[in-house]
Amino acid sequence: MTHTLGIDIGTFETKGVLVAADGSITATATRPHKMIVPRPGWAEHRADEDWWGDFVHVTRALLAQSGIDPKAIRAVAVSAIGPCMLPVDAAGEPLMNGVLYGVDTRASAQIAALNAAIGEDVILATCGNALTSQSVGPKILWLKETHPDLFARTAKVLTSTSYLTWKLTGEHVIDHYTAANFSPLYDVNTLGWTESLADILPLDRLPRLMWSTDIAGQITAAAAAETGLAQGTPVTCGTIDAAAEAVSVGVQSPGEMMLMYGSTIFIIQVTAAPVRDARLWYAPWLFPGLHASMAGLATSGTLTHWFRDQLARDSDFATLAAEAAASPKGAKGLICLPYFSGERTPIHDPMAKGAFFGMDLTHTRADLFRAALEGVAMGTAHVFDTYREVGAAPEKVLAVGGGTQNAVWLQATSDIAATPQLVCEKTMGASYGDAFLAAVAIGAVMPDEITRWNPVARTVTPKAVPAYDRQYPLWKALYTQTRDIAHALGNGGG
Repeated sequence: MTHTLGIDIGTFETKGVLVAADGSITATATRPHKMIVPRPGWAEHRADEDWWGDFVHVTRALLAQSGIDPKAIRAVAVSAIGPCMLPVDAAGEPLMNGVLYGVDTRASAQIAALNAAIGEDVILATCGNALTSQSVGPKILWLKETHPDLFARTAKVLTSTSYLTWKLTGEHVIDHYTAANFSPLYDVNTLGWTESLADILPLDRLPRLMWSTDIAGQITAAAAAETGLAQGTPVTCGTIDAAAEAVSVGVQSPGEMMLMYGSTIFIIQVTAAPVRDARLWYAPWLFPGLHASMAGLATSGTLTHWFRDQLARDSDFATLAAEAAASPKGAKGLICLPYFSGERTPIHDPMAKGAFFGMDLTHTRADLFRAALEGVAMGTAHVFDTYREVGAAPEKVLAVGGGTQNAVWLQATSDIAATPQLVCEKTMGASYGDAFLAAVAIGAVMPDEITRWNPVARTVTPKAVPAYDRQYPLWKALYTQTRDIAHALGNGGG
């Protein structure tokens, strides 16, 4: 039986899946890696070790586990964290670690300078997005201003997915969905690169634009030797992990939304027309004629990792989840601001700070962990409020990601956001979506067949919780009333 291969590089883990033509999973493999935080506000990966090294390891593991002939793999699709900023030299060698997406806030000064020089309204009208820590353009400008020697040697600026596609095919390409995050270098009105707003770098140093399911090229002899894949296998352009994850659970039509519980909360809603609001993000969707409105929190699953590593080293996540379930809803009046890496949507404040507020001597570790989960749920509800305010309330919400295994987190999100969530049968996430997109690219399936591949398994129904009704407005007020203090503290207390 023929297969497609999907590989996704996440913030902390790489996942791969071999999928048969009927959507059944033949083999899965994973490999962990770490996010490098060299200083407060920075977040990095090593392109060769964490991105390409993981791809090679996971692909070889899948081939060994399944025992299939590599020639039975009809197409490969890759997704990865994004948008990232990776400068490479003329030989394609990385000149530094990859600078990660919105959790990396190093370019705040460049964002301010570009806003002042161009005008926030002009940027929003041209790019469909306000400049935020999610934007790649200011990070390229940071490279140009702070490391002119590296910038002078930069032949291309890639993102995580485009680096992997280059390693596989020798082609420098990027999909429109990812490129829209390169503000102010991408014009959403013309669907092309632009230098009309700012002189950051020559446009020929950016990858060639394609749609996500376009074929970028074929596996080269060198890539075949490293990965075990068959030379000549088609490789799609690829996309950002969150988009592939949305595809994996059947998000395809206007009004349908993915809520991804991962290292960060990420939200994608497909829309019939662009939604342009400075509090949200916009991009063309993976297929021509459709649009996407996105949002994301800066610290979600990452906060649970921090909590376990710093406050519960003797426990695993299952134990912590059980403890949180035993704590009452509302965590006995404890409120958590989950802004441990600043915050992305809707406040776009890289200087925001995390906090547990309302603590007394009766609170336990269980209460703290429940409050952390509920704090992320309140951040998610804040985003849903924003969608409602701009007239883009979702009609269907599909939940995906590792956090869907945490019943407390999942239920609190539905309760506070007053939104039902659908959870699909298969939870492989972005790598499964990649395998489906690979099948679409070669004409093996149509885009609407994902619901056959991955049907809905259960629904999380919102419930009225008086504690949340009381605490959610206080949670929003806590940030507003402490914002000046958080900004005065600065990064790392400096």
